[in-house]
Amino acid sequence: MSTENATRAAFGPVAAPAAGPAGAATTDPAGTLAAGPGGVPGPVAEAGAVRAGTGAPPRPVGAVRAWLRLLGSEVGLTLRRPRNIAMLAVLAVIPVLFGIALRVFGGPDEGEPGGGPAILQQVTGNGLFLAFAALSVLVQLLLPVAVAVVSGDSIAGEAGTGTLRYLLAVPAGRTRLLAVKYANTVVFCLAAVTAVVLSALLTGLALFPAGPITLLSGGTIPFAEGVLRIGVVVLYVTAGMAALAAVALALSTFTEVSIGAIAATVVVVIVAQVLGVVPQLAVIQPYLLTTWWSGFDGVLRDPVALGDMADGLLVFGAYAVVFGSVAWARFTGKDITS
Repeated sequence: MSTENATRAAFGPVAAPAAGPAGAATTDPAGTLAAGPGGVPGPVAEAGAVRAGTGAPPRPVGAVRAWLRLLGSEVGLTLRRPRNIAMLAVLAVIPVLFGIALRVFGGPDEGEPGGGPAILQQVTGNGLFLAFAALSVLVQLLLPVAVAVVSGDSIAGEAGTGTLRYLLAVPAGRTRLLAVKYANTVVFCLAAVTAVVLSALLTGLALFPAGPITLLSGGTIPFAEGVLRIGVVVLYVTAGMAALAAVALALSTFTEVSIGAIAATVVVVIVAQVLGVVPQLAVIQPYLLTTWWSGFDGVLRDPVALGDMADGLLVFGAYAVVFGSVAWARFTGKDITS
C-alpha cells in the first residue's frame, strides 16, 4: 500500500499539486493549495476553510479525527513494511538467544573479572531479570538503529520517492503532518521495546525460576510488583528512544536521501557513546542522550531512584523539544519539490 493510497484512505481523494506557468508542480508553504486558475480558491483550500454549505470553519473534532485517521494509516504502513517487521523480529529473537546462552553456559560470577553488570548476574536466579538484561544490552545500539531507520526515513523517504507533495496536498498542513510522522515513530519505539520485553519475559520464565525479586539494593519485592516495574521500564526506554527519534526526524528534514539521515543518526549515537566513556569529558556527559538510556535500573532499587529517572526523562524531553523545533522550522519553511 503506497503512501498516496494511505492518504486517500485517511482523507479521501488527493488533490494534485497546483501547476505553475510552465506546468511545473509547486506547493504552498502552508501545505495547502491556496488558489486555482484565475485566483479561484482551489479544492483543498476551499475544503479546509469552509465546511460545505455552512460558511463555518471546520470543526476541531473533525480535524482531530482526520489527524487520527492519518496517524492510523501511517502506523499501519510502518508496521506492515517487511523491513520494519524484520527489525522487530530480530529484536525479539535476541533475548531468546541471550536466555539460551545463559541457560547453557550459566551467568557471570560476581567476583569474576569482566563478569558483567549486576543485572546479568541475577538472570539465572530469576527469569524476570532477563527483561532488564536484554534491554540493558539492546538499548546501546540495536534499538537506536531500529528507531533511526524508521524516523530517518519518515520525511526523507517520502521526499525521495516523490510522495511528500501528495501528502501535503490534503488538508493536513505541514505542522500536522510532521506531528503525525513523529507520533508514528513513537508508536514504533513502543512496539520495539515491547517486543524485546515480551520476548525476554517469555524466555526467562520458560528457562529460569520465577518468584520474588531480589533488587540490586538488597531488598525483595513480590513477583507482581516486579512485573509492574518492568512496565515502568518499558515506558522509560520508550521515552529515551522517542528523544532519539526527534533527532532523526530533524535530520530527515534536511535531505531527500533517507540513508543519509539514518547514517547521520547512528553516527550521533556512536559519538555520544564514545564521549560518554572519556573521564576527561565528565562535565558534558550529563547532557548526552546516551548517558540516560540505562537509567531504568533505578526501578531495581528500594526505594525506586525516582530522582535519577526524572533527570533522564527531563533530558529526553529537552532533546525532543529542541530537535522537534528544528524539524518544524526546517519543514515548514522548506520548498517541497518532490
